[in-house]
Amino acid sequence: MSEFFTVSVLVATLAAGIRLATPFLLAALGEVIGQRSGVLNLGIEGVMLLGAYGAYYTTLETDSALAGVLVALAVGAVMGVIYSFITVVMHAEQGISGIGIFLFGLGFTDLLFQKHVGTPIPIDGLNRWAIPVLADIPHVGEILFDHHALVYLAFLLVPVVWFVINRTTFGLNIRAVGETPEAADTLGVNVNRVRTSAIIIANSLAGLAGASLALEVGVFQQNMTSGRGFIAIALVYFGAWRAFGAMAGALLFGLVSSIVLQWKTLGIVSGATSSLTAMAPAVLTIVVLVVVSRRIGAPAALTKPFDRTA
Repeated sequence: MSEFFTVSVLVATLAAGIRLATPFLLAALGEVIGQRSGVLNLGIEGVMLLGAYGAYYTTLETDSALAGVLVALAVGAVMGVIYSFITVVMHAEQGISGIGIFLFGLGFTDLLFQKHVGTPIPIDGLNRWAIPVLADIPHVGEILFDHHALVYLAFLLVPVVWFVINRTTFGLNIRAVGETPEAADTLGVNVNRVRTSAIIIANSLAGLAGASLALEVGVFQQNMTSGRGFIAIALVYFGAWRAFGAMAGALLFGLVSSIVLQWKTLGIVSGATSSLTAMAPAVLTIVVLVVVSRRIGAPAALTKPFDRTA
């Protein structure tokens, strides 16, 4: 255990924790926006898979990670349009619809991968970009300022999402339709339009989360998200439907995951102990989720479709 508490290992662990937190954070930020508008999307795991495959295959074919990121965003937006039609226009039950999106993403990416790729082929993902001057700060620079662009983007989006939700008219409308859509409608707010916009934004960020995962690993595998989308949903509850709360949850989960991986690498845990330790991030998330969810309520209209003619 002593080798873990060296400066170099601790710095590497913290830096890896931030990178591991990025897909969770991007997906959770999108889900914060979606749930604050009253729409629960259990399908973001499937959207992340679709975004990951889109980013991977595009990068494989074009040798451009930027093109892969743009395709992942577009895939997420398209899935947002589909999901908004299902839930907002057709008033389908959100939980079942979300599971359907997840199963579609899981099966469709597996089919596409088998047909077009077959076996995992490594790609050149996003290059790290060390921020000048800041990256030269001893230890702190390596931890915070030596990552690829999507890591910086994810954390920059936290104050942006906070500002949009709390300081803009659009954000006010999101909160209004997520709490009392009937009252918002009487004030002239187009509930369905606001929810549709929120869903498209949420799914676009989920697609981007998938891209960050695929381009970080540099390869695509079937079901490579391994439950990350569902954990991102849990982090929204963990963070009390707030952007900074979701960031705290993502960092906690990423750091615990990084510690577990580092312990395995150093041989501190192995065999059955290693398998049990790998469960630590999920167990921690569940425990904190249970504690937090008892104290903080969800948006009042979450999962409730709005029908103006009713």
